[in-house]
Amino acid sequence: MSTLIYLAVLVLDVIVVLDILKGNKDIEKKILWIIAVVFLPLLGPALYYVIGKK
Repeated sequence: MSTLIYLAVLVLDVIVVLDILKGNKDIEKKILWIIAVVFLPLLGPALYYVIGKK
């Protein structure tokens, strides 16, 4: 069961990182968001979609 949760979090993080890379933000902001997603696997994507994505 925990393996499935880890896999779901990994897939979510990859989707968010790809979404960040496709965006039209400055490269510095992209790097900061990617770092936030990598180091905060559950909170990072939520923050990005609430705060970062317009």
